[in-house]
Amino acid sequence: MVSVGVSRMGKTGVVFIEPGAKVNSDYYCQQVLGKGLLPDIRRRCLRHNWVLQQDGASSRTARNTLSYLQRENVAFIEPDMWPPNRPDLNPVDYAVWGAPQEKVYCGKSFESIEQLMRAIVIAWSQLSQSFIDNSINEWRRRLECVVQ
Repeated sequence: MVSVGVSRMGKTGVVFIEPGAKVNSDYYCQQVLGKGLLPDIRRRCLRHNWVLQQDGASSRTARNTLSYLQRENVAFIEPDMWPPNRPDLNPVDYAVWGAPQEKVYCGKSFESIEQLMRAIVIAWSQLSQSFIDNSINEWRRRLECVVQ
């Protein structure tokens, strides 16, 4: 399992979930956000305002996670403002992640987790900003369809 972030200001590095890890709120806050995504996002968005968009997974909507984000001064979309079970509103889910995933798995097999991880990092690094921007451009249309 991996976690990534995208914006018009760039993409984060890949955060790998430790094999067998239970991704509860504590793990998500400390490992995924604290050691992975937030430092990377802050570095990329130093001079810009940004808002964190997460999905509705319980580790992301837990009270502990919301408190953590508030303590870290992270602007985020509140869980009650986000429709549940809507991966079609998250650019990573509806478009972005499929591109590197296709490169990684298309006709390949891996002898180790490390090989697979390297292939994921390489494919992610090759993903263009224009592809990400085009995916983000779809967001408003998707949101309007959900509202309708």
